[in-house]
Amino acid sequence: MIAQAAHPCWSCKGPVPAGAPFCSTCEAVQPPGQVDHFARLSVEARYELDLAELDRRYFALQRRLHPDRFATRTPRERALSQQQATSLNEAYETLKDPLRRADYLVHLKGAGVLPEGCDLIADPVVLMEAMEMRERLGETESPAEVDAIADETSRDMRNCVDELRSAFAANELATACRLTTRLKYLTKLAGEVKARRARLAAS
Repeated sequence: MIAQAAHPCWSCKGPVPAGAPFCSTCEAVQPPGQVDHFARLSVEARYELDLAELDRRYFALQRRLHPDRFATRTPRERALSQQQATSLNEAYETLKDPLRRADYLVHLKGAGVLPEGCDLIADPVVLMEAMEMRERLGETESPAEVDAIADETSRDMRNCVDELRSAFAANELATACRLTTRLKYLTKLAGEVKARRARLAAS
């Protein structure tokens, strides 16, 4: 995991724990630092997250760090609040999305997943599945046929997320990496389904 040691507050020089957005002594906003997304939102680094709790933590921090609250502060405080808000938004958007969360977590655990797929496992089954689904989609001639593929893709994505939960819970990194790759393909296919539906509607 990405972590930083405690550092002195830039304002009062008192100690500030790694990742803390404010100094507990003088309450000055701090630089965002290099803590990972889970630590930034104070949630356990795991795939299975309580999304309602994630929302609660995010919106509470967002209210405290919003740049509008620092409009009358010094230029340094305004800049730091903007940096904190940007880092917070990136962490939240990553952890809230099932695919981005899986991708981020396998990287934290030391595996690499390329944009096109996984560089830890070359899985011909996943690749063949993606090719066959795209061929089927390309051959569709009616909205009903596209809807059938859309339903199948949505079901496969839900199942893939369920399998990711189990793989991460069992610390099976190779399986999690393969499933992350499959979820990338399925997510891309879902976008292609929308585009195909729009083309059929326009024809």
